[in-house]
Amino acid sequence: MKTSLIILFFFLLGILAAWSGIMPCGIVDDDVTVFLLYFLMTCVGISLGCDSRLREIFATLKPKNLLLPLGTTIGTFLASALISFVIARPMSHALACGAGFAYYSLSSILISQHVGSELGTVGLIANVTREALTLLLVPVAARFMPPAAVISLGGATTMDTTLPILVRTLGKEWTFVAVIHAVVLDFSVPFWVTLFCSL
Repeated sequence: MKTSLIILFFFLLGILAAWSGIMPCGIVDDDVTVFLLYFLMTCVGISLGCDSRLREIFATLKPKNLLLPLGTTIGTFLASALISFVIARPMSHALACGAGFAYYSLSSILISQHVGSELGTVGLIANVTREALTLLLVPVAARFMPPAAVISLGGATTMDTTLPILVRTLGKEWTFVAVIHAVVLDFSVPFWVTLFCSL
């Protein structure tokens, strides 16, 4: 939860800096955000490539493990579509925010580029909230839900921030499933977010 709070702090700091006039709004134009997005994706690739478990993860990859990210995707999209009726916003906007799968840093930039900063902010808050709730609810959810469903709660965070609590709660045998789940969702985020933003 500490990481989520730090990110939220810097997000609010950016808002305050822009409102107060300390930082001019023109400093972050489309070219800068695209460059930061490319840099972010490079860092994700480096972190995956440096992981000593990468070969072991791919060696243990089974077709049935790919059904978990599919289930997470379908469940997230169904929930996002239902929420769009509650908040009276276009369904495509709700789906774009949900398609971040808690990968807030990437999805919020993509949404801001394609739709605007207002929806980008909504996407950021929605995906940070998903990560924070996962960190809080995993121990409770594990009592009532099967392990695969508990992993689905974390979306794309199940190979980094929420992995320790998942392993501690579910057991080490679920480590590779959680990592594979997150890797598949991570790579799907740009596709889904861009698709829903274009609708």
